[in-house]
Amino acid sequence: MEIIFTSHAEFRIKKRKLLEQEVVDTIRYPDITIKKYDKYYFQKKLERGTIEVSCEKTERYIKVITVYWI
Repeated sequence: MEIIFTSHAEFRIKKRKLLEQEVVDTIRYPDITIKKYDKYYFQKKLERGTIEVSCEKTERYIKVITVYWI
């Protein structure tokens, strides 16, 4: 499934000093997945802390909305 990034998500990834690959790994291999309403929240513990990736999911792609440290 294709993963696409909004411009907001790309900005937040850079601002929070994350790698795009860390975000992709969080989506593909999350420690925790939460579905709330129509959004998915993927969490993964990294060496520097835990991140959460907020996404919208369709049959064809996953759209990353934002990324933040929790």
